[in-house]
Amino acid sequence: MPGHVQVASPPAKPLLIFDGECGFCRHWVARWRRATGDALDFLPFQDETAARRFPEIPHADFANALHLIFPDGSVYTGAEAVFRSLAAAGVKRRLLWCYRKMPLFAAVSEWVYGRVAAHRRFLSTLDRFFWRPT
Repeated sequence: MPGHVQVASPPAKPLLIFDGECGFCRHWVARWRRATGDALDFLPFQDETAARRFPEIPHADFANALHLIFPDGSVYTGAEAVFRSLAAAGVKRRLLWCYRKMPLFAAVSEWVYGRVAAHRRFLSTLDRFFWRPT
């Protein structure tokens, strides 16, 4: 179910807003773009247009989690935003099904998302070491 925020001026297609100053986030968004093709648009929350377009979302909220905004104005954050964005692009739809139908899966997903979000700087170092090509 959508979060408590509904935007008045929704985007034409799903828009994922992320932390553009976070190396970990930028790297994973690049992977996301390859996986989702042109099904989603992406925008760093530091882009001045984000605050102007979506004044309903506090800047601090953008800094804490991904935000996925759909053309109907609904807003999703955190792990749910991850799974909904992939499903919107036709990728890994089963993850969203699990999230929606299995409360334990949803709770664990949000817990893991929270840990990752809280430790992005450290994970960025691990990410560069283990996953990025040299």
